[in-house]
Amino acid sequence: MLRLASFLLCLAAPALALGQAPDTLKKIRDSKTVTIAYRTDALPFSYDGDNKQPAGYTVELCKRVAASLEQQLKTPLQVKWVAATTQNRLELVQKRQADMECGATTATLSRMELVDFSSAVFVDTTGLLVPKSAGAKSLGSLAGKKIAVIAGTTTQKALESALRKQLVSATVVPVKNRDEAVAALEAGAGDAFSSDRILLLGLAGK
Repeated sequence: MLRLASFLLCLAAPALALGQAPDTLKKIRDSKTVTIAYRTDALPFSYDGDNKQPAGYTVELCKRVAASLEQQLKTPLQVKWVAATTQNRLELVQKRQADMECGATTATLSRMELVDFSSAVFVDTTGLLVPKSAGAKSLGSLAGKKIAVIAGTTTQKALESALRKQLVSATVVPVKNRDEAVAALEAGAGDAFSSDRILLLGLAGK
C-alpha cells in the first residue's frame, strides 16, 4: 500500500500557460477555434475523465477562458483539445500548436521566457509518496534510498535542493511520468516518489 508523507520541500503555484496575447487572440479570431493543451495525468487538475474527455480543475478554468474569449471576440468558438505531457506542454504553446495549456504547471522565470502565464490558480506544497511498509516519517529516513521524480520539473530542483540542505544522501531517479514512478514503487525499483502534494493525493486515491 502507498501512502502520502508530509515532507514539505517547496511551494508550487500552478498557473495556466498562455500564448502571447495579441498574436494568439488574432489567431483565435481568424480561425474561430481555441486550441487547448491539457495534461492527461495531472489529477485532479487535468486528466482524462469519462469517455476520455478532458476533466479537472484547470480544465474547467480553461473552459471559462474560452467562454470569455467568445464574449470578447463576439463570435462562437470551437474548442479543440490536445493531449500534452510534462515534456511537451510548454513547447505546444510556444510553437503555437496550442493557445493555452491547462495542467499543473508552475510559473518560473525561465519558463516565462518561453510563454506567458496567468495569475496563480492554486498554491500547493511538494510531498513524497512512499510504500506504507517503509515507515518513512521524514526526508532523512530516506537516506540511502531511491526517490523518483519527473525529470525537468520544478519538483526535481526542489527535491535536490532539500536533500543538499538536509545533508541526506539519497539517489534521485528521473522518470517520464507518474505512471512510471508508481510502477517503480510497486516493483521495488524506487522507494518514494516526489511531486506536488495534491497530485500525489490523486495518485494515492487510485
